[in-house]
Amino acid sequence: MEPLAVLVVMPVLVGVAAELVFRDTTRASLAAALGSSLLVYACLATLDPGGTWNWLATFLVSPLAIAFSLATVLTCFGYLEGRRRPRRRLV
Repeated sequence: MEPLAVLVVMPVLVGVAAELVFRDTTRASLAAALGSSLLVYACLATLDPGGTWNWLATFLVSPLAIAFSLATVLTCFGYLEGRRRPRRRLV
């Protein structure tokens, strides 16, 4: 259950939080990518006090967490902005 929470649930929550805080896709994406990587490292360091996992493990699994957080940011941005109808031109 812990790997699912660390690699899927927490990056999704980081992505939602980044989108709500920044309201800009570029800044929210950067914050989500950095935040999810740092959070995965912190969780690995906290959950494994013996030190069998290190920064290399974080480097190998962080692309999955980054992908989930970026997908969440882009999904939230699309849903929160809504669809715009194209304006009809009267000729």
